[in-house]
Formats: sequence, structure tokens, C-alpha cells
Amino acid sequence: MPDQRQRLLIRGARIVDPANSVDGVGDLLVENGVVAAVGKASADASDGAEIIDGKGLVAAPGFVDLHTHLREPGSAGSETVLSGTRAAVNGGYTSVCAMPNTDPPIDSPERVAYQKLLAERAGYARVFPIAAITVGRAGEALVEMSSCAAEGAVAFSDDGLSVPAAKMLSTAFTYARVTGLAIIEHCEDATLSGSGVVHRGVISNALGLAGIPPSAEDVIVVRDAIIARETGGRLHVAHVSTAGTVEILKWAKGAGVSITAEVTPHHLVLDDSGIGSFHTSFKVKPPLRSREHVEALRAGLLDGTIDCIATDHAPHRVEDKELEFDYAPFGVTAIETAFAVLNTELVVTGLMTLPKLIDLMAARPARLLNLPVGTLSVGAPADIALIDPDAEWLVDGDELLSAGKNCPFEGWKVRGSITHVLVGGKLRKQDGCVA
Repeated sequence: MPDQRQRLLIRGARIVDPANSVDGVGDLLVENGVVAAVGKASADASDGAEIIDGKGLVAAPGFVDLHTHLREPGSAGSETVLSGTRAAVNGGYTSVCAMPNTDPPIDSPERVAYQKLLAERAGYARVFPIAAITVGRAGEALVEMSSCAAEGAVAFSDDGLSVPAAKMLSTAFTYARVTGLAIIEHCEDATLSGSGVVHRGVISNALGLAGIPPSAEDVIVVRDAIIARETGGRLHVAHVSTAGTVEILKWAKGAGVSITAEVTPHHLVLDDSGIGSFHTSFKVKPPLRSREHVEALRAGLLDGTIDCIATDHAPHRVEDKELEFDYAPFGVTAIETAFAVLNTELVVTGLMTLPKLIDLMAARPARLLNLPVGTLSVGAPADIALIDPDAEWLVDGDELLSAGKNCPFEGWKVRGSITHVLVGGKLRKQDGCVA
């Protein structure tokens, strides 16, 4: 690892900091790991500083992912904290919230502390652990929420599973309120999704694959929103995939429920037509839905009903994904391609502006979980992504740094490249290469 840079000056970049409504060409000075100045640098600012020519580049806060699977402990062949955080940096992410469905799960303060230690040893992106809601993610007994929060957990989730019993969820909201942290729910009624592997619809019927109906998500979102309203708890809905959920979110927010939601790049860009190839890189839960759901998700994101973008980066070993479609695990590798795919599909096409996309990937996710990142404010950690918004490149799974290569965008020509990344003032990616 390179030594920490005491002074670094990014000169003449387009600085985009949605948290402070900043969008203009200027200089960005980093000193001792924090942002020291934004705007026109003084004449002596470059004295002893490393200079990065930012002309033609965008300087943005490093992206913040609320939904990353680092797989460690338990599935090192799929990902480790080291490989996952290197992949994060490669994609412009400087902070990731690690989901607790590891083996064993992150369901105790000791395991929260251990995951933080692994991240510190890796030294790439920041890792904010999310603790399980219930011990073993079994839905039967609550974790020690206050102790987990004291060790650094930033939210609670049994991701991969909904809390099955409404009474247990109600208790979880009540105890989570004491910590001030949110409950993040994977909203899925397992009795409705059953053995389904794709979205239930015309294509699943044509292919003879068991389908997962939209109602499997919608009914749990309704249940959880009602319980959150009753208890005064904070609910964050993970990986929204249905038009019905968008409508439920509108109702819940209008009713005063403390509710937020995220959507993934793959649910914003892909629909279930891709599964006609039976390629397991398109097998994800919740499943890729039909086009009308994709359009509803985009509309919900644009009007603020959906609050932010999260990757649900879920890497798997190549040999596991090479199984028959019915037997392959759910999940896609997403953290290295998220920005470029969304820039190509949403910004280049004119559906949203680049500052809006950066807001959805950096400032808003940080704000939702009260994380001290996602901004270029003076005094904030110097977590910075430099972006060449016009650079085109071809997605090649073999070149991804994640241990998982299950990327549904394989072979796509995309626009938008991350050239440099700083984490706490340390250059972790430079000239397109992760250190």
C-alpha cells in the first residue's frame, strides 16, 4: 500500500457534491486525509502537494453502497473482505455496508468487531457492518442490538430472508428504536415465492421455469410498513423490484411512516427477457421483472419515492453459477459496473443528470444511514472518486477484481470510467489501476 499523502491537489476538475449543491469547475485540496479546500486553490496550495490534473474529469464524493455481500466469513471462494473492497474501489465506491448473511452470520457484537477488523486489515474501502436482526437469521430470537450498535453496526437486517413473524418484527422495531438504527428488510413472502427462480409471467411460462409473483414482495412491504408505523421504527426496503412496491412506498410516506427504499442497477436496467438464454448471471432475487416494472422503478427513483441506488453485489464462484438454472444460486456481481451501466442507461440517454446519479449513489445513501461520508465538505473524510464521464469500455468479467464473475453486463459497451479513487486521502486507484 502507498503511504498516506499529506497534501494532494486535484486541479481543474468539475466538482460535483450534491450534499452541498456544488457543481462547477475548480480545485480540490486534500490535507492529512480530509478535504481542506474546495474551489479555486490559493497560490501556495500546491507547495509540497501531489498534483492530479483534473481537466475533463468529474470529482465526486466516493460512492456509498448500502447493500454489499462480502461473503466473509464463510464463503471465501466467492468473495473476501479484501477482494470485495478492492472491487468496490475499482467501481468508485469508498464505503460499503456489509450484509450479515455470512457463515456464521454477523449476529453478535464480537462478529461485528471482527468484520471491522478484516476491513481495517484490507485497507481499501470503508466497511460499515450491518448486523442481523435475529440470531442465526432464524427469526426466533433478537440479536443484542444495543451491543452490536456499540461495536459499529449501522443497521439490522436478516437479508436473504424476511423476519417471518409479525410479532418478532414488531419487537425488533421497538428495540432498534433505542439504538436509532434502521431495520432493513428483504421483503419476500416465502410461501408465495416458493421454489420460484424467475419473475412469474409470460416468459417464465414459455420457458417452463417456476415463477415468483410480484405479490411475494408487495405483501411483506405492506406488512412491514404498517408495523413500522405502529412502533415508530425506521424501515428501509431493500432491492425494490415491483411496481406495486413503488405504490406502497408512496402511500406509506404519505401516511408518515419512517420508510426509505433502494433499487439496484440491474432492476433499473434489465428485464426478464434476458432469461431466455438460461444464463445464470440473470438469476437474482428478487427476480428481474417485466418491462412495466422496470419503468415503474425508474419513475419511482426520479420522483423520489425510491430514495437511493444500492448494488446488492452478490458474487459467487464460477463453478456454482455454472449449474443448471434451477440449481444455481441467486445473485449478480455488480459493484464494479454500477456507475458505468447507470451512466450509460440513465445519464447518456437523458433520463437524469450526472449530479442526480451521483446524489443517488453517494450523498443519499450516506444520509439514509447517517454515515459520515458521501460529501466533499471541508473537514469531511477525503473519500473521492474521479470520473471520466465520456470514456468507453467493454465489460469483461475476467478483468473484474471481485472473486465472483457472475456479471449480467458481460460484453456491454459502457460509458463512464473511474480513473482515481481516494479513501481517507490515500490513493487506492490511480490512472485506472487499483493499488
